[in-house]
Amino acid sequence: MGGYVVAIDGSPSSMDALEYAANLAKDTGATITAVHIVVPNQQFTAGDTAPTSFAEAERDILLSNIEDAETRGQELLDEAAATAERAGVDIDTGLLYGEPVERITEYADENDFEAIFVGHRGTSERYEGLFGSTAKQVAGRATVPVTIVR
Repeated sequence: MGGYVVAIDGSPSSMDALEYAANLAKDTGATITAVHIVVPNQQFTAGDTAPTSFAEAERDILLSNIEDAETRGQELLDEAAATAERAGVDIDTGLLYGEPVERITEYADENDFEAIFVGHRGTSERYEGLFGSTAKQVAGRATVPVTIVR
């Protein structure tokens, strides 16, 4: 398939990454796919002592959280599509589900992308001290070139 995959998380640097990739795509004729990763909340408890009604309520809360995350993700992807179209570049968009580093790198592999573009500082920067930056982890795990855009 070729082309570039750009991870969009709503941070200004992810939109900068998209613009950078779009300008490059214009010069090279590459296609762009913007993806947003929906991370399901890990709120399920292992304890089976909770009453069934509580478990069901918990599941309903999780599902509505995921729906909200999907709606937000789709809004970001629509914004990304408008940005790429203004730059005169073809773009596909899609939602992925799971752990961001894993999903971005797997998706790039599965679809034979030439390169991955990410912003240097995502919306989860408050966790980066704990886990290291997502951009750094993507670069460490990817099998294709990764461009981290400041």
